[in-house]
This record gives sequence, C-alpha cells and structure tokens, in this order.
Amino acid sequence: MNQTSKLRALLRNPGMLVAPGAYDGLTARLVEQAGFPLVYMTGAGTSVAHGYPDFGLLTETEMVANAARMVRAIEVPLVADADTGYGNEINTVRTVQDYERAGVAGIHIEDQVSPKRCGHLDDKELVPQEDWLAKIRAAVATRRDPDFMVIARTDSRASMGFEEAVGRSNAALAAGADMVFLEAPQTMEEIAAVPKLVRGPCLLNVVWGGKTPDIDLLEAEKFGYKLAIVPGLLFKAAIGACDDALAALKAEHRHPVPHGRMTVRDAFNRAGAREWDVFRTKFRDADIAKAAE
Repeated sequence: MNQTSKLRALLRNPGMLVAPGAYDGLTARLVEQAGFPLVYMTGAGTSVAHGYPDFGLLTETEMVANAARMVRAIEVPLVADADTGYGNEINTVRTVQDYERAGVAGIHIEDQVSPKRCGHLDDKELVPQEDWLAKIRAAVATRRDPDFMVIARTDSRASMGFEEAVGRSNAALAAGADMVFLEAPQTMEEIAAVPKLVRGPCLLNVVWGGKTPDIDLLEAEKFGYKLAIVPGLLFKAAIGACDDALAALKAEHRHPVPHGRMTVRDAFNRAGAREWDVFRTKFRDADIAKAAE
C-alpha cells in the first residue's frame, strides 16, 4: 500500500488523527518513533529551520526538497504545507506535480496572497475566493493518484469573519477539496461549530499561544475533527533546548550532559544507524557464502 492509500485508510477509521509538525528528516523520524501514524511537514518550522520567519520566504522548490527528504526518512504518510500554491493556478499545477512526485500523501493550499504570513499573525491579506477555488480545482485535476489529498485552507476568519470562513470552506469542498482547514477559529464555540457547519472532513491547527484557544485533543475529537496538526511543537522545543544547552556550555565551560545521557551512538541510532550498519559487511564474499550454507 502506498502512502496516499495509507492516509486514506487511516482517515476512514473512527476518531481523529494527530500529526505533530516536523521540519526535517530527524524530526520526522522522531514523530514516527513516538508512535504517531502520520507526520505533518510544518511550513513555519521549515522556514525557521532555513533561518527565516514564516513569511512565505521559501520557494516551492525548497519546500518540496525538504518534503522529499522527510518522506525518505519515514515509513508513515507525510502531509505537507504547500502555502499558497506558490502563485496562481498554473503554479499550483506544478506544485501538485512536484509534491506528488516527492512521495507526499497530501498538501494544503491556502487563500492568502503571496507572500503569505503565519496563520496566527495579524494583518493577513486574502485573494478573491474565485482565485483560490481555481487553485483547488487545479490541484484536484492535476493529481495523478486520486488518493493524493488536497486540503483547502482558508485564513478568512481573521479579516472576514467566521461565517465567511465557513462559506469559503464549503465552496472549496464543492470545488473538489478532500478536507477543509479553517484556520484560527477564535473561540471554543467556533472550534465546536466548524465540523457541524462545514460539509466535509475538517482539520484543526493546534498552536499554543496563537489565535485559537488551547484545547484538549480528545475534546476536539468529540467535536468531529478528523485531523489535528501540531506544527510548532518540535521547532519551539528545539529552540528552547538549544538555548539551554548553549547557556550551560557558556556558563560551565564544559560539554553539558545531554538529555537522557545520550551518547553519539545513541543519537545516530535514532537516525537509523543500526539499519545502515548491516550493509557494511552484508555483501562481502565470506558473508554471502556463510549465508548460503
């Protein structure tokens, strides 16, 4: 079963999937090793890992290249941020082609102008609804694998209100989107209302300290969401851990004891060293002969 089919099968199960946000091959592996059934490639985390804020500064090719590295590192499906589709519907066609060839199981495309801003920042600007719907139609028509998921993200709640966001969500589903990502509902009542008012599967973006109130994921599941992404969890944890380690090195003048007393070999094993070590001698003549006995 390929990754797109795996994702569709997971979504057919009862309940809600939770996808922590990863931003490189290592963090994608850590999400998988923690037992989560899929990984989300966070655009914000990818931007930060490249040394930029989440202001739409990375190109389509940079984002796809990062997604491809993450896909190669894991065995579970990857859903990726595709920002605005990186232009109009013509650019969206290429975006879908490139992400699909990279092995990604699904992407989301939003209705902000390009360059976009993080969905939980102020002063977001939107394209006209029809321009966004054209991108959704283009994405659906372009995919070669019908199981490749096209998720429609609308940021219209912030500037146009909740009713407009629901209306755009349902228009995107009518245009062929497989799921809706209504970004940044601002109250618990709005969070609860989204799956009731949107006529299709819904994604919830869980951002601590953002526009959306903090919510227990079990409660979000009861509301009817099918997928929750937690994009900022790991890159913010990494910033904090790095700050602590650097401060300790500066203050103590010696290598701080790593978390869990992790050795170099321990760290490499988290990145697949045991699996790769097998190939060091596997194809030597003596080993082949012994295996044939």
